[in-house]
Amino acid sequence: MTGHDHADGVKRCPWPKSDPLYVAYHDNEWGVPEYDDRALYEKLVLDGFQAGLSWIIILRKRENFRRAFDGFVPEKIARYRKSKIGRLMGDAGIVRNRAKIEGAVLSARGWLDVMEKGPGFSKLLWDFVDGEPKVNRYRTMGQVPAETAASRALAKELSDRGFKFCGPTIVYAFMQAVGMVNDHLITCDRHAAVQKIGR
Repeated sequence: MTGHDHADGVKRCPWPKSDPLYVAYHDNEWGVPEYDDRALYEKLVLDGFQAGLSWIIILRKRENFRRAFDGFVPEKIARYRKSKIGRLMGDAGIVRNRAKIEGAVLSARGWLDVMEKGPGFSKLLWDFVDGEPKVNRYRTMGQVPAETAASRALAKELSDRGFKFCGPTIVYAFMQAVGMVNDHLITCDRHAAVQKIGR
């Protein structure tokens, strides 16, 4: 599949189809370089919750997740106890998966460790692409990889630091979303727009 025109005349990647929420996410967020430490933690955790599901499910529940997880403030999540995890397991507004909820807590502790003793979360991540977005020039969705050498290396680094639900495929989806790689198809209007933001 290649980028295609929508009713508004905009050429987009095909994956958001015509879902308004998905289209807005594609047009405003996906692929835009993100350097904020906390925002990067939130996105990595949400991508972990996506495992085995589709991103649109998580996107529709994102505000519920933000409410349930105290705005994704890692300092708070790192202190969650069994009672809080139990409450989250009873929250129908989020994905109720105990391993993923507990993984978010462990990842928050990993995040704190990187912030306190390491280079900082944003720098740790962006160093895997030499500090700037890698611009790809794919014409079809079939050309876009599920993982890369960089995502495999980053996944190992995160895992070694105690992060959970961060395998190479999840990490590559994360890298695409936060603009570490520009994987908008070259037929998509956002490819050039995101490239300008990344400079």
